[in-house]
Amino acid sequence: MSWVGQVGENIRLMDTHLTANKRAGNSLFSGLQPANAWLAILGFAVISGVCAWAGLGKVLNFAFPGGAFLVGLILYFRYPILYMGFCWWIWFLTPLVRRYADFRSGFTEPSPILLAPYFVTLISLITVLRSLPSAKRRGSWPFLLSLVGVLYGFLVGVIKTSPVSASIRSLEWFAPIILGHHLFINWRDYPEQRQNIQTVFLWCVLITGSYGVYQYLVAPEWDTSWLINTELGSAGKPEPQGLRVWSTMHGPGVFASVMMAGLLLLLTNVKTLGLPAMAVGYLSFLLSLVRSLWLGWLVGLLNLVVFLKPKFQVRLVVIVAVAALCVVPLTLVEPFSEVISGRLDSLSNLEGDTSSADRQATYQALLGPALTNVIGDGIKSGEIYDSAVLETLISLGWIGTTFYVSGLLLLLLRLVGSAQIGGDSFASTARAITIAMFSQVLFGSSMLGLPGMILWGFMGIGLAAQKFHGRPTSST
Repeated sequence: MSWVGQVGENIRLMDTHLTANKRAGNSLFSGLQPANAWLAILGFAVISGVCAWAGLGKVLNFAFPGGAFLVGLILYFRYPILYMGFCWWIWFLTPLVRRYADFRSGFTEPSPILLAPYFVTLISLITVLRSLPSAKRRGSWPFLLSLVGVLYGFLVGVIKTSPVSASIRSLEWFAPIILGHHLFINWRDYPEQRQNIQTVFLWCVLITGSYGVYQYLVAPEWDTSWLINTELGSAGKPEPQGLRVWSTMHGPGVFASVMMAGLLLLLTNVKTLGLPAMAVGYLSFLLSLVRSLWLGWLVGLLNLVVFLKPKFQVRLVVIVAVAALCVVPLTLVEPFSEVISGRLDSLSNLEGDTSSADRQATYQALLGPALTNVIGDGIKSGEIYDSAVLETLISLGWIGTTFYVSGLLLLLLRLVGSAQIGGDSFASTARAITIAMFSQVLFGSSMLGLPGMILWGFMGIGLAAQKFHGRPTSST
């Protein structure tokens, strides 16, 4: 693994040069510490914003993923907690960067900008490689089982389609597992990672929720232009109050997955900004019109009610009541009430619902062939199924699915059966979010891309909590 050490040494040398300007950096970023890390992050953000605004989208197509990867490397080796925060924000904001850059300089499909989150996340592959020799002792081998299943699907995809097609689509499979593994392996950093995730998702709900409400009311040109170019009919009409909110992300379902996780976290992490964040968060969550994730939020809430200690249960009930008082009045006034109430009413009339009928038709057409597909069709671009079950069986076949699902279920059972996290409300919430996301496997590709980051990421941090709280009797 000498190349890993060399990369680390290069990053350390770069950091030494940055430290030479420490006095100037501290004066500019005195409220953001460590200053060198924030200098890199804010420098990247400013340069990207200027390029997008100046119509240099063609330059940004390559500068954005390259710059994100470089900043990610610096943070991974020098500031690992900030690395995770940077990773989450790159996932949250990159689609908006792409849309605005395309709006200013012309639509690009496929857009290299969208590779940035994967590049940043895959830096954590270093963690996988470093921990391979001790995987059994550390208990991380179920993550490796799932990675083997994805690797199998990738190789089949290379054989049956092309290396490019298989590689691009495989990023959505590999990245979430690698992130979850990274969080689990670094369980000793659990208190810091917990604080980081709470802060990141608080601001995520506030910022992306606010933008989501703005998006619904105004329909910004960069969003409507993207919607017209992609012909994504499921995201609504390109006009004010005609959109299904997807905020800064690339689809209503993806946004709703993130918002569901963030809103559940806010129920056990009351901060000064918590109430305004919940107000815009719940409103934008409802405006996404993703019913399956509304039900997923309910699954997560019920899990919290059942497994939290009594003192946290009482506080949870109070917070839910306060949140309802903030949100319900907003949903009863126009221009929000009609669209939200109409979608809520459809929950009791699934027979007349077109999306439900389409999903049933998809299962009827594909489930039989999927269940008899031993080898699999391989992971490839352009094949999207509105079901994680179908996606896994068709892409990985029974061979790859056996590895992938075995690893996932072993980790999930370990998390659900944990007795170590009962007094840690964040860890209980991480478990609730994991279960809520897993409940979506019949309704969408909840294990891939950003939804997969939520599933595997919170499973990883939940297992890290279990290991951290059980450390007095643990050998690792």
